[in-house]
Amino acid sequence: MSEQIPPVCDYEGSDYQATFWDAGGRAYEDGAESVALRRLLPPEGGDLLLEIGAGAGRNTPRYRGFKRIIVMDYSLTQLQQAQARLGRDKRYIYVAANVYRLPFVSGLCDAVTMIRVLHHMADAPLALREIRRVLRCDAIFILEYANKQNLKAILRYILRRQDWSPFQKEPVEFVPLNFDFHPAAVRRYLEENGFALQRQLTVSHFRLGLLKRIFPTSLLVAMDSLAQLTGNWWQLSPSVFTLSRAIGDTQPVVDGFFRCLKCGSTSLDETPDTLSCQDCGHKWPIVDGIYDFREKEPAP
Repeated sequence: MSEQIPPVCDYEGSDYQATFWDAGGRAYEDGAESVALRRLLPPEGGDLLLEIGAGAGRNTPRYRGFKRIIVMDYSLTQLQQAQARLGRDKRYIYVAANVYRLPFVSGLCDAVTMIRVLHHMADAPLALREIRRVLRCDAIFILEYANKQNLKAILRYILRRQDWSPFQKEPVEFVPLNFDFHPAAVRRYLEENGFALQRQLTVSHFRLGLLKRIFPTSLLVAMDSLAQLTGNWWQLSPSVFTLSRAIGDTQPVVDGFFRCLKCGSTSLDETPDTLSCQDCGHKWPIVDGIYDFREKEPAP
């Protein structure tokens, strides 16, 4: 655990759900993403899904086929908003944690989703490596990323209205901790970190203010639904969804759920307020029903 942990984009105290989604004119984007998730989620569901970057729980109700869902975000206040939206049903396990240091035993999950999160990853391969660790063999991973090679960026580059090239494979950081990724780079990241890509969907083709003012949301979503099917051929939309399978050997921990981030132990005793590690004695707080595994100092 000597790797330097990259910085995290923290939405603590943000009203992102209210301002961006509820009142931000994003009904089309939300509808298009709902279609993409329905296409990629397994119809049979599963036992346990980990939702990374769940925020206020916008997508969580869409994972209907799973018996339990780990609703995870780095921000405690985002998770409190998710609790208010979803309730405290035992089906939901609320966890504040860092994607680079997941507090779960290896091979725990049947599925992981990470929607609108990779664009905050300064080290995407490191995040994907950790996600692969907590997936059982042949589990599914649904990843969404912001596409550097979208049609608008290509036109802006040709017209010399932007400096960076959408054709170069390196990520572009357009504002601090906000990255666009080239599709070829994301495919390489997945392959190098234990995933077999199975399907790509291009999403939000009509993400233009003028189009959203002219056409009904339902029409734009229907048109996007058709355009998504071209995703395996080309990726020119601002958002791309991928479906991958975890491949290679997994060494699942048969007994256990959480693991201590200080020492790696899976022996933790739970009280209403804390998870206490039996081996190193570290106490992880439980704040209003939310397991808090955020580390306040650099990892050892």
